[in-house]
Amino acid sequence: METKEFEFKGTVLNGFLMLFVNLAVLALSIYLIISSIILLDASNGHTGGWMLGGSIALLLVNIIMWCGFLMLEPNEARVLTWFGKYSGTFAQTGYYWVNPFYISKKVSLRARNLDAEPIKVNDKVGNPVMIGLVLVWKLKDTYKALFEVDSQTMAGTPQGQIGTDVRSIMNALERFVRVQSDAALRQVAGQYAYDDEDNKSNELTLRGGGDEINQQLEQKLDERLALAGIEVVEARINYLAYAPEIAAVMLRRQQASAIITAREKIVEGAVSMVKMALDKLSNEKIVELDDDKKAAMVSNLLVVLCGDDSAQPVVNTGTLNN
Repeated sequence: METKEFEFKGTVLNGFLMLFVNLAVLALSIYLIISSIILLDASNGHTGGWMLGGSIALLLVNIIMWCGFLMLEPNEARVLTWFGKYSGTFAQTGYYWVNPFYISKKVSLRARNLDAEPIKVNDKVGNPVMIGLVLVWKLKDTYKALFEVDSQTMAGTPQGQIGTDVRSIMNALERFVRVQSDAALRQVAGQYAYDDEDNKSNELTLRGGGDEINQQLEQKLDERLALAGIEVVEARINYLAYAPEIAAVMLRRQQASAIITAREKIVEGAVSMVKMALDKLSNEKIVELDDDKKAAMVSNLLVVLCGDDSAQPVVNTGTLNN
């Protein structure tokens, strides 16, 4: 999106120089006021009156001039308006003086962190899951942040305004980020299943998506927060679990799936070992087995290899024909 922010081009003077000038003008105005009072006491009312009026006017001007000082730390900026018209953004670090009739709002350009509480969302297949995110963001466009988004909406109060101090402005922006991150997280989570329950499909899931899911979440947040001139530095899911009402059921399902998978591996290994034993006996001609004997041997070996309990050995003292 096109930015409307531009650098402040008005008159900017060194703050320490203007501090010296203001102190000198203040001292002069006080001296003139005292001198005019002395002249009034000396029965020179005409001269003393004009002098007193001029001295008071000079003092009022000096008081107004004191309102023009600006001090900025690194990664801070001032948004200046001239009787309601945007005049630019001033971001030079240091101590300066500008026309005191400019209204300035101080904002922070530093990175800020948002650790959102987990929310309940229905995934693609309708399972309720708890999902949370951590977001790092910073202000990129000061014009959009202050003038493109309604201040009362950001402040979250029916009558409230966000004010001019940096804390209230950034807190209002953080509330906007929190609401939009909640909406983006719901949108992304609703497009994918929590997990591939059957372990057969190759679809992307919340649990296995990893970086790809985080990239999509970051993209959605960028689209939503660009309206307020906010840049997403990083966004990633930091909490993912089934909702409490189905967590126990899904845990049992996962345990059953794990048991089935383990059994499949055990059977596969047992069949391989039985085949190897039969081939070994046949190739080395240790003993000749007919089909019935092979079937009995296969059955016994499978029971031994696939059973949960240890097998009890039985010594056969007869012959293979018995």
